Amino acid sequence: MTDPLPSIVDVEFECVPLRTIGRLDIPLDASDAQRRRAAHMQSAINSYGVERTYFLQNARCVFRFANSDVEGVCRFEFEGVARTDAGDRKCEEVILEVALVSETCGGVPVAVEAWLVERVRQAVAIEFDRFIAAGQLAAQAGQLEAPSLTAGDLGGLGGMDV
Repeated sequence: MTDPLPSIVDVEFECVPLRTIGRLDIPLDASDAQRRRAAHMQSAINSYGVERTYFLQNARCVFRFANSDVEGVCRFEFEGVARTDAGDRKCEEVILEVALVSETCGGVPVAVEAWLVERVRQAVAIEFDRFIAAGQLAAQAGQLEAPSLTAGDLGGLGGMDV
């Protein structure tokens, strides 16, 4: 008997409720990545508001197409927004920037990569629903409600492995 492999699709992200962001002040010593993330969060707030809107960061989606942890793997990284219904019970949409960062498939044709990017969006929406159902969204929002966060605080948030 062999050990079971991890799931075919592995999604992991950190979730920041945008309503917990008080200010997007960027520290003078912020890295380019922190500056980009703060700009992306500001854009999300301007586009979607803060209610029922969650910023997903430090995120990845891995597809395994073979019976191997090494061969036939496509790894994507993403960042963006998940929006929920009025009661925070279901994910209504995800708006993500998705990038293929590595693959061991011997090359991924452009059309296949575009198709997989859409599968990433679908997988994230499904996993966000599971995140909600498990009570993790409410717990995360409750942990962050007290003080308002700033862009400088974003590096210290705990990770969510969905």
